[in-house]
Amino acid sequence: MKIDVITIFPRMVEAGLAEGVVGRARTAGLLDIAVHNLRDFTPDRHHVVDDVPFGGGPGMVMKPEPFFEAVEALAVQGPVLLMSARGRPFRHADAVRLSLEPELTLLCGHYKDVDQRVADHLATDEVSLGDFVVSGGEFAALAITDAVVRLLPGGLGRHEAAAGDSFYDEGLLSAPSYTRPAEYRGHRVPEVLLSGDHARIAEWRLAEAERLTRARRPDLWDGYRRLTGGE
Repeated sequence: MKIDVITIFPRMVEAGLAEGVVGRARTAGLLDIAVHNLRDFTPDRHHVVDDVPFGGGPGMVMKPEPFFEAVEALAVQGPVLLMSARGRPFRHADAVRLSLEPELTLLCGHYKDVDQRVADHLATDEVSLGDFVVSGGEFAALAITDAVVRLLPGGLGRHEAAAGDSFYDEGLLSAPSYTRPAEYRGHRVPEVLLSGDHARIAEWRLAEAERLTRARRPDLWDGYRRLTGGE
């Protein structure tokens, strides 16, 4: 898979992509990632990427030209995602879909906003990590890259490592996990997990996943109930 990231902070992105699952995937040759400095695609000698907003107001808006020039110069193929607090929430289903693409491009916004023409006429999708604002799209690009790469064949080494994640199985949160020691400071691991009875363990994990999803993510719980026909 090939991923292009376009940003005004390439060193920040490169540092985040050098470690962990993404770093190992790059080393193993499963992934080709190129990080591009948006300022390299500006026509002026000062490499200006932002300007004051039409209509007035505080903050600066990122100009459309560098983004268009970058995407065209790189001749990118496949989905082009703009990181934006105004975008729709990025979901596990999106990560699955994108992991099947041969190429992906991520556009990192910054400052107050990105010129809307980038979202309307360049990006194929505008996505957000959630109902909060961070200082730049670089953080979202790193999170989305990791979410996609860990689903690539060989990305985690074993598919089963991803199969137990939250959202993977029918949209539920994952059940709690425990490891050695079986008792720590008077707190014991649930006995069912020590029983060796795999059928009972599977039932416990499903029940816990349902309990947590119902309590913490009623939106996911409603979708799960519709999917399974449950109460």
